[in-house]
Amino acid sequence: MSIRVGEVIAVHGTKLVLKIDEQSSKETLFYEGDKYKGVSIREYLSIQRGFRDIICTVEGEFLDESRTEFRDGKQTFVRKVEARPIGYFDQTGFNQGIKFLPMIQDTAHLLSEERIRSIFDREADGDFKIGKMLKEEIAVGLPWKHLFNGHIGIFGNTGSGKSNTLAKLYTVLFDQKLAVIAGKSRFIILDFNGEYGGEQLTSTDNKTLYHLSTQIAPDLDDQTSRFPLAQEEFWELETLALLFQATTNTQRPFLNRVISGKQRFGADPASLETYAKAKFRQSFCAGEVKPATLDLMRTVGKKMGDQLLQNLLSDITWHRNQGRFTYHGAFIDPDGVRYDTHIAPIVETLHAQDVDEFDQLVLRVNLQLIADLNAGYVQFEHIQPLLKRVESSLASLRKVLRISELPPDERLLTVISMRRCNNELKKILPLLFAKHYYNSHKSVVANPPNRTVHLIIDEAHNILSDQSARESETWKDYRLEQFEEIIKEGRKFGMFITLASQRPADISSIESPQVS
Repeated sequence: MSIRVGEVIAVHGTKLVLKIDEQSSKETLFYEGDKYKGVSIREYLSIQRGFRDIICTVEGEFLDESRTEFRDGKQTFVRKVEARPIGYFDQTGFNQGIKFLPMIQDTAHLLSEERIRSIFDREADGDFKIGKMLKEEIAVGLPWKHLFNGHIGIFGNTGSGKSNTLAKLYTVLFDQKLAVIAGKSRFIILDFNGEYGGEQLTSTDNKTLYHLSTQIAPDLDDQTSRFPLAQEEFWELETLALLFQATTNTQRPFLNRVISGKQRFGADPASLETYAKAKFRQSFCAGEVKPATLDLMRTVGKKMGDQLLQNLLSDITWHRNQGRFTYHGAFIDPDGVRYDTHIAPIVETLHAQDVDEFDQLVLRVNLQLIADLNAGYVQFEHIQPLLKRVESSLASLRKVLRISELPPDERLLTVISMRRCNNELKKILPLLFAKHYYNSHKSVVANPPNRTVHLIIDEAHNILSDQSARESETWKDYRLEQFEEIIKEGRKFGMFITLASQRPADISSIESPQVS
């Protein structure tokens, strides 16, 4: 039983008009120990239609001055309210949507607070409460299994509470469901502003934190100052093309040749030295010498730390008319005599035993370009921009990445703080991390998924906005397509993304990510 407050007197599409009884104007009513709110704007009413209760919200009220009634000898105006259906109750509980409409003379009743709570707590875990409704002050619970088993989008203007909502969701999850999700789910936060480095969300015992910085040299003994990548993951075409923004038609095939050489001969520690010596001889003694190879050889000599070779190469010049290199005024001819006499003994001292993976990449890129120029495979001006990006980016990348064969010791929550990274890496690293976790998870997860990975990106417009003018359209499209692939296909493999952003329309003007 509940309190009758009126009846339906008009139905205009989905707009209802109800005649309200006099006693319903009270602000609060109590009936059989339950508390009820009176009829006012934004309150809820239940209209009985057969075995269903149609739930409506009050949107307006007025007095019908053309009609009056006499009650206890007094003349009163008829009070009417306008309402709109939002759903209905049946045997299964509350169902949202306008599927049924009332008819004239159907009675309207007030809803108790417990009944109103069941509208918002449908299918919710009774323990998973994230807050309360501002007006009704009713605690709101969410069906956490359904919520986190999908992509989540949190959108709003600056200061509207996006970050607080995100933090509240996951704080409640880790506080109340830690025993359930431990060992089955992993959570990764891409933290642009350093907001999650302390006790936020969960205790530090359940958290692995990476403090990445391009402003200072990393502490090599601190495993959390650089993000670990496996060697095979670093020497992978998609990774290198991503890190150095390689163009599709010329620079990606070039990088593929670099990687192929590494895969064929990288197991031999002396292979890089042998390769460099062969390319040096080829460059000096070719029938058609390429002048651009001289600067490339100087870079190789510098990276290998050979001071004698650097001094020798500084004395070599290019003679444009003769199309040959000269050493102390004499041409280095294709017969190799002068090369074998003056240059080869110093080149033979080359060694690459102490170079790390980053310097090895620079060496292989330069040596591959030497080989391709001598073979006539590429034009120098097409590859040179990639070469410059490799050399300039590695200075920052070696500060935030480390190549490791040991699997990272990551706990339930991994926070990757990029607060102290430069803007260039803030654009590149999130996509690298997303691909890292996506590919590694996809390769081991069962079908259907028995484990999940949740990638959380606060302030997602920093990396997913297509309005940025600081990068090429090709690279911008590639970045958006990669994240959209994870959003569209990740559900099959148990990988889900949580985005918090200011303007969802900025993410993609063609097809926005499907979020719930």
